[in-house]
Amino acid sequence: MAKEKKSFILYADQQGVFNQLPDELAGRLIKHIFAYVNDEQPVTEELIINIAFEPIKQMLKRDLCRWKEYLDKQSVNGKKGGRPKKANESEITQAFLEKPKKADSVSVSVNDNVKRNIFKAPTIEELKTEFPALDANRFHDFYTSKGWKVGSQQMKDWRAAARNWLSRDKVIEAPKLKRATLND
Repeated sequence: MAKEKKSFILYADQQGVFNQLPDELAGRLIKHIFAYVNDEQPVTEELIINIAFEPIKQMLKRDLCRWKEYLDKQSVNGKKGGRPKKANESEITQAFLEKPKKADSVSVSVNDNVKRNIFKAPTIEELKTEFPALDANRFHDFYTSKGWKVGSQQMKDWRAAARNWLSRDKVIEAPKLKRATLND
Protein backbone atom coordinates (compact mmCIF):
# COMPACT_ATOMS: atom_id res chain seq x y z
CA MET A 1 0.00 0.00 0.00
CA ALA A 2 1.00 3.68 0.01
CA LYS A 3 3.37 4.91 2.71
CA GLU A 4 1.82 8.39 2.88
CA LYS A 5 -1.65 6.94 3.42
CA LYS A 6 -2.56 6.76 7.11
CA SER A 7 -5.92 4.96 6.93
CA PHE A 8 -7.91 2.42 4.96
CA ILE A 9 -11.55 1.34 4.66
CA LEU A 10 -12.80 -2.03 5.80
CA TYR A 11 -16.41 -2.34 4.63
CA ALA A 12 -19.29 -3.52 6.84
CA ASP A 13 -20.39 -6.17 4.35
CA GLN A 14 -17.06 -7.95 4.95
CA GLN A 15 -18.26 -8.81 8.45
CA GLY A 16 -19.72 -12.04 7.05
CA VAL A 17 -16.23 -13.34 6.31
CA PHE A 18 -15.09 -12.64 9.87
CA ASN A 19 -18.25 -14.20 11.34
CA GLN A 20 -17.65 -17.44 9.42
CA LEU A 21 -14.14 -17.82 10.83
CA PRO A 22 -13.33 -19.00 14.36
CA ASP A 23 -12.05 -16.17 16.57
CA GLU A 24 -8.42 -17.32 16.32
CA LEU A 25 -8.47 -17.31 12.49
CA ALA A 26 -10.39 -14.02 12.38
CA GLY A 27 -7.68 -12.48 14.56
CA ARG A 28 -4.96 -13.75 12.26
CA LEU A 29 -6.87 -12.44 9.22
CA ILE A 30 -7.17 -8.93 10.63
CA LYS A 31 -3.45 -8.97 11.55
CA HIS A 32 -2.70 -10.10 8.00
CA ILE A 33 -4.79 -7.17 6.63
CA PHE A 34 -2.92 -4.64 8.80
CA ALA A 35 0.42 -6.07 7.75
CA TYR A 36 -0.61 -5.75 4.10
CA VAL A 37 -1.74 -2.09 4.33
CA ASN A 38 1.47 -1.20 6.21
CA ASP A 39 3.61 -2.60 3.36
CA GLU A 40 5.01 -5.48 5.41
CA GLN A 41 4.22 -7.92 2.54
CA PRO A 42 2.75 -10.68 4.73
CA VAL A 43 2.91 -14.30 3.62
CA THR A 44 0.93 -17.12 5.18
CA GLU A 45 0.66 -20.81 4.42
CA GLU A 46 -2.89 -21.05 5.80
CA LEU A 47 -5.28 -21.66 2.92
CA ILE A 48 -8.31 -20.25 4.79
CA ILE A 49 -6.54 -16.94 5.52
CA ASN A 50 -5.42 -16.64 1.89
CA ILE A 51 -8.92 -17.36 0.54
CA ALA A 52 -10.59 -14.92 2.96
CA PHE A 53 -7.95 -12.24 2.36
CA GLU A 54 -8.03 -12.25 -1.46
CA PRO A 55 -11.34 -10.30 -1.99
CA ILE A 56 -10.36 -7.87 0.76
CA LYS A 57 -6.98 -7.35 -0.91
CA GLN A 58 -8.66 -6.61 -4.27
CA MET A 59 -10.95 -4.06 -2.61
CA LEU A 60 -8.01 -2.38 -0.87
CA LYS A 61 -6.22 -2.08 -4.22
CA ARG A 62 -9.30 -0.49 -5.86
CA ASP A 63 -9.64 1.97 -2.97
CA LEU A 64 -5.94 2.86 -3.28
CA CYS A 65 -6.33 3.57 -7.01
CA ARG A 66 -9.34 5.80 -6.31
CA TRP A 67 -7.39 7.62 -3.59
CA LYS A 68 -4.45 8.26 -5.95
CA GLU A 69 -6.84 9.56 -8.64
CA TYR A 70 -8.38 11.87 -6.03
CA LEU A 71 -4.93 13.20 -5.03
CA ASP A 72 -4.02 13.85 -8.68
CA LYS A 73 -7.31 15.67 -9.27
CA GLN A 74 -6.80 17.81 -6.17
CA SER A 75 -3.26 18.62 -7.28
CA VAL A 76 -4.49 19.80 -10.70
CA ASN A 77 -7.25 21.86 -9.09
CA GLY A 78 -4.76 23.38 -6.65
CA LYS A 79 -2.56 24.47 -9.51
CA LYS A 80 -5.52 26.18 -11.18
CA GLY A 81 -6.73 28.03 -8.09
CA GLY A 82 -5.22 30.42 -5.64
CA ARG A 83 -4.56 34.12 -5.90
CA PRO A 84 -5.03 35.59 -9.38
CA LYS A 85 -1.89 36.52 -11.28
CA LYS A 86 -0.94 40.16 -11.70
CA ALA A 87 -2.94 41.88 -14.40
CA ASN A 88 -1.28 42.57 -17.73
CA GLU A 89 -1.15 46.11 -19.09
CA SER A 90 -4.12 45.32 -21.34
CA GLU A 91 -6.19 44.09 -18.38
CA ILE A 92 -5.71 47.20 -16.22
CA THR A 93 -8.97 49.08 -15.78
CA GLN A 94 -9.53 52.51 -17.23
CA ALA A 95 -8.60 55.61 -15.26
CA PHE A 96 -11.11 57.19 -12.89
CA LEU A 97 -13.01 60.13 -14.39
CA GLU A 98 -12.78 63.28 -12.28
CA LYS A 99 -16.12 64.67 -13.43
CA PRO A 100 -18.81 62.04 -13.65
CA LYS A 101 -21.36 62.21 -16.42
CA LYS A 102 -24.74 63.59 -15.56
CA ALA A 103 -27.52 61.06 -15.60
CA ASP A 104 -30.10 61.28 -18.32
CA SER A 105 -33.30 62.71 -16.93
CA VAL A 106 -36.37 60.56 -17.30
CA SER A 107 -39.86 61.84 -16.75
CA VAL A 108 -42.62 59.39 -16.01
CA SER A 109 -46.21 60.31 -15.37
CA VAL A 110 -48.74 57.80 -14.16
CA ASN A 111 -52.43 58.46 -14.21
CA ASP A 112 -54.49 56.26 -11.91
CA ASN A 113 -58.18 56.54 -12.74
CA VAL A 114 -59.25 53.40 -10.93
CA LYS A 115 -62.32 53.81 -8.77
CA ARG A 116 -61.85 51.89 -5.56
CA ASN A 117 -64.58 50.53 -3.35
CA ILE A 118 -63.81 51.58 0.16
CA PHE A 119 -65.35 49.29 2.74
CA LYS A 120 -67.55 50.99 5.27
CA ALA A 121 -68.27 48.88 8.32
CA PRO A 122 -71.97 48.82 9.30
CA THR A 123 -73.18 50.15 12.60
CA ILE A 124 -75.29 48.01 14.91
CA GLU A 125 -78.33 50.17 14.08
CA GLU A 126 -77.86 49.53 10.34
CA LEU A 127 -77.63 45.81 11.02
CA LYS A 128 -80.80 45.83 13.14
CA THR A 129 -82.81 47.77 10.55
CA GLU A 130 -81.73 45.70 7.50
CA PHE A 131 -81.69 42.30 9.23
CA PRO A 132 -84.13 42.25 12.14
CA ALA A 133 -83.72 38.47 12.71
CA LEU A 134 -79.93 38.85 13.05
CA ASP A 135 -78.24 39.03 16.44
CA ALA A 136 -76.61 42.33 15.44
CA ASN A 137 -74.37 42.68 18.51
CA ARG A 138 -72.88 39.20 18.12
CA PHE A 139 -72.37 39.62 14.36
CA HIS A 140 -70.78 43.06 14.80
CA ASP A 141 -68.44 41.89 17.62
CA PHE A 142 -67.34 38.84 15.66
CA TYR A 143 -66.35 40.69 12.48
CA THR A 144 -64.82 43.72 14.21
CA SER A 145 -62.57 41.36 16.20
CA LYS A 146 -61.31 39.99 12.87
CA GLY A 147 -60.82 43.46 11.38
CA TRP A 148 -63.82 42.92 9.09
CA LYS A 149 -62.03 40.13 7.27
CA VAL A 150 -63.25 36.82 5.94
CA GLY A 151 -60.21 34.57 6.13
CA SER A 152 -57.33 36.79 5.07
CA GLN A 153 -59.38 38.94 2.65
CA GLN A 154 -60.94 42.25 3.57
CA MET A 155 -64.75 41.93 3.62
CA LYS A 156 -66.31 43.65 0.60
CA ASP A 157 -70.02 43.07 1.16
CA TRP A 158 -71.13 42.98 4.79
CA ARG A 159 -74.73 42.36 3.68
CA ALA A 160 -73.71 39.05 2.08
CA ALA A 161 -71.87 38.11 5.27
CA ALA A 162 -74.98 38.94 7.32
CA ARG A 163 -77.18 36.79 5.05
CA ASN A 164 -74.65 33.99 5.38
CA TRP A 165 -74.67 34.40 9.16
CA LEU A 166 -78.46 34.16 9.25
CA SER A 167 -78.57 31.02 7.11
CA ARG A 168 -75.89 29.40 9.27
CA ASP A 169 -77.91 30.13 12.43
CA LYS A 170 -81.01 28.57 10.84
CA VAL A 171 -79.12 25.39 10.01
CA ILE A 172 -77.81 25.10 13.55
CA GLU A 173 -81.27 25.65 15.07
CA ALA A 174 -83.03 23.18 12.72
CA PRO A 175 -84.15 19.98 14.50
CA LYS A 176 -82.03 16.93 13.78
CA LEU A 177 -83.85 14.21 11.86
CA LYS A 178 -83.89 10.68 13.18
CA ARG A 179 -82.49 7.99 10.98
CA ALA A 180 -84.87 5.28 9.96
CA THR A 181 -83.81 1.88 11.14
CA LEU A 182 -84.60 -1.50 9.64
CA ASN A 183 -86.48 -2.59 12.79
CA ASP A 184 -89.16 0.17 12.40
